[in-house]
Amino acid sequence: MASITLVALQCSSPSFLQPNFQTSSLMHFSEHMHDHSYWRLRVGSEKSTRQRFCSLNMPRGLKIQSAATKPAKTPAEEDWKTKREVLLQKRVRSVDVKEALRLQKENNFVILDVRPEAEFKEAHPPGSINVQIYRLIKEWTAWDIARRAAFAFFGIFSGTEENPEFIQSVESKIEKNAKIIVACSAGGTMKPSQNLPEGQQSRSLIAAYLLVLNGYTNVFHLEGGLYAWYKEGLPAESEESKFLANTERGFYISSLPYVEISYYSTDPTKACIVCFALYF
Repeated sequence: MASITLVALQCSSPSFLQPNFQTSSLMHFSEHMHDHSYWRLRVGSEKSTRQRFCSLNMPRGLKIQSAATKPAKTPAEEDWKTKREVLLQKRVRSVDVKEALRLQKENNFVILDVRPEAEFKEAHPPGSINVQIYRLIKEWTAWDIARRAAFAFFGIFSGTEENPEFIQSVESKIEKNAKIIVACSAGGTMKPSQNLPEGQQSRSLIAAYLLVLNGYTNVFHLEGGLYAWYKEGLPAESEESKFLANTERGFYISSLPYVEISYYSTDPTKACIVCFALYF
């Protein structure tokens, strides 16, 4: 049973309230009194609760501290400007979908599909390898609960998080000297434009960034993503015997701090790609 407890430090007054309520997060609220007393409201899992009240002074301010603290930033969460600079320094080049198909067939390039496993099974380029860079949120820490709530605020109930085993999984499947074309749904771009002077990051560009940081030297990026691949009518296969022609649409949500929603359809009049950002 989750409970709420108000504790007054430097006070000896008896308790007179014992409220309980359901909660799924852990949070601390600290009220600082003049110079004598200090209040702390704690929400946590306890069998019983006690509330002590001390009226020495009235609070002047409220300090809120959340135990749902975001973990230390990972390389994948670096700002896009930093990622882009590294990708350019490492000479990561974007290739269009037709060139990617040719390179795969003639030069033994590997297409690394970093979409979720479910999307990969639905449809993917023949011979491609799947290692998802984001996965469904698995844990129930305070931070994970906060992120689930943020997704739910937008009506998204299958929020994702960075896959901590991404590099390890890639290393188990692909040699460091292999020629890799990294692909996701939307593709993103490193090319500047009037509206996007630094381009637009995507799952595949984030994955390419992680690969070059971890010793992969022949990394390429699929321009336009698999949306462009399917739009061009290039070969696709499915582990569930459902080809793209029978697939009306695909949907994917990536991880905070930004959310990428990619939608594709075999009907060009219905196709669109939308990206928006969430920040804590």
